[in-house]
Amino acid sequence: MKENHQIQTYGGKDLELKSIVRPALTLIFIILFYFTSIAQENAPERIPVYPVPYEYPSVEGITEALNKVRQYYESTSSLKIIDSETGKEITDFTEPNKNAVVEEGFASEWTYTNGVVLSAFEYIDDVIDDPAFFANNTRFYDLVIETLPYFIKNKEKFGDEAKNGWNRTPNFHALDDCGSIGAAMIKTYLKDKNDDYLELIDITADYISNKQFRLDDGTLARHRPQYQSIWADDLYMSVPFLANMGVLTGDNKYFDDAVKQILQMAERLYIAEKELFDHGWSVTSGDYDPRFYWGRANGWTLMAMAELLDVLPEEYQGRDKILHLYRSMIRSLAGIQDGTGFWHNMLDKTDTYTETSCTAMFTFAVAKGINEGWINHVYGPVAITGWNAIETRIMESGAVDGTCEGTTFAHDNTYYYYRGKSIYATHGYGPVLYAGAEMIRLLQNDKIEVQKARINARNSTYHFKLKSEWPD
Repeated sequence: MKENHQIQTYGGKDLELKSIVRPALTLIFIILFYFTSIAQENAPERIPVYPVPYEYPSVEGITEALNKVRQYYESTSSLKIIDSETGKEITDFTEPNKNAVVEEGFASEWTYTNGVVLSAFEYIDDVIDDPAFFANNTRFYDLVIETLPYFIKNKEKFGDEAKNGWNRTPNFHALDDCGSIGAAMIKTYLKDKNDDYLELIDITADYISNKQFRLDDGTLARHRPQYQSIWADDLYMSVPFLANMGVLTGDNKYFDDAVKQILQMAERLYIAEKELFDHGWSVTSGDYDPRFYWGRANGWTLMAMAELLDVLPEEYQGRDKILHLYRSMIRSLAGIQDGTGFWHNMLDKTDTYTETSCTAMFTFAVAKGINEGWINHVYGPVAITGWNAIETRIMESGAVDGTCEGTTFAHDNTYYYYRGKSIYATHGYGPVLYAGAEMIRLLQNDKIEVQKARINARNSTYHFKLKSEWPD
């Protein structure tokens, strides 16, 4: 009985305490609510703080950026033949010289990355009224044709002692040696009609069509890193050349081969559930090949598809399948674009760095798709934010920063995660130039009306609308 009495007394005190605390807490809550409401009424609107400007670009601003990149790229080399020992210019190409080299610099390289830049210069020539871009093409290829016999003679006389002239031209060893730079040469020829280009173009066509290693079904492949390997990169190292060779010659065999390369590589590399391309595939690993979704590899595939879709007749066999690949990749890429407008170096891994070259490639592909009617116009904001991101990587000098360095087809994440990036990775320059040109076309697309985001608005975004869908 005594214990119960003590419990009851304690319980009574507890009830007495509650009767005091509850009204006090209620009063405090009312006071806090009152002052919070007043503070909210008087507070400024909550404005999003975007790490990359969420702005609508201008044709003038993009043109300025393109010229800045062009001028920097041109400044890297004077495009002269020099003696590597003395540094003096060589102008007499009748006397062999084992030390003869092309002066170093981005703009003087017979490489696939310079091929992308020269293709972009030719493309820009169609978009803006400025001959300065395409002038680089004729200057470069004219010098190649003029001096190539000289470097061949040096090699014949001095053997391995002779310095490299135009890389391994004309004795190509891989698609990297000739496909991209050869495609730009065809595009240049179609404008300047210098017939001296044709012999080297034909040598390139013979190498890609008849000498480059292929699997039994005709898919272009490499004996690297595994004995029989397919690289997504090789779509760009082959398809643009084949597509432009089809335009040049009128022979559909080049179109047929280009279509075959895309579709047969996609059979091994395109992963439907991701709507992305695996970087590479080997015969020995087959169906159980490990998958790595490297950004630039996917960029190469879209750039290659865009080149071919641009020139294939509307009803050409296989075009609809390529268009499906293009559309599905854009759908996937829109969903994994970073909030900064960039894409990550490994597309499905947000802890890898945001990378410039693939961002430029995807921005180009989205804008190009809208302009050509290959994809829906609703993707416009993806291109806008992509370009805004790219502009933050164009330095005051015109150098392009944040580009992943040359990358092999690898089989572990650690390798991909720690690839370097710098302004000296020339893979970024051509895609940035292409992206800028296509963005100008998008801004000038008279079939589309853009509802622009309001600057410093709490809730405002971009809407691209097709004018023909709306009543007058």
